[in-house]
Amino acid sequence: MIKVVRAKLHGLWVTNAELHYHGSITLDPEICLRAGIYPLEFVEIWNKASGARISTYVIFGEPGSRCCILNGAAARTCQAGDEVIIAASSYVQPQELYGLRPKVLTFHRDNSIAEELSYSVTETPANPFHFEIHEEAVYPGSDPAQRAHSQRREEMKRDMMAAGLTEHQALDLLSKHFSEADPVV
Repeated sequence: MIKVVRAKLHGLWVTNAELHYHGSITLDPEICLRAGIYPLEFVEIWNKASGARISTYVIFGEPGSRCCILNGAAARTCQAGDEVIIAASSYVQPQELYGLRPKVLTFHRDNSIAEELSYSVTETPANPFHFEIHEEAVYPGSDPAQRAHSQRREEMKRDMMAAGLTEHQALDLLSKHFSEADPVV
């Protein structure tokens, strides 16, 4: 068995730290359910500001609050305004990698969802474990302008990959220069 990422919140911003509270991390349930993270589930938290790495369990806060609150001892590792990565994992056999499609959400500074991604592993003749990142529609069924914007971002990503960038590099460039709400011309 190997331990693999099952769901990830990448670049969520800490909204508070409550030292005198039962240990855990309080998260907006709407965000968690969208990514596939459950209450009481243990997650790993990586603080991008300090490099601290901890493990604690999730409790659900107020729906729609976009909260990310470190509680108890975990509050010593992060403070309001820190950017964190939160990952849930599971154990699988290596051959099960091909059937996984972990959900990854990235965030704007206000903890609204910026991107919805997924990971996949496929077998190719050159590589039995070829890794890819896939950009998903943030709001499926959204208005026509939003769909056109998402399609244009996807076209730009394909053009960058055709020019020699990896999918990860292309997505990184797009996320640095365009939010999901920015018009792409």
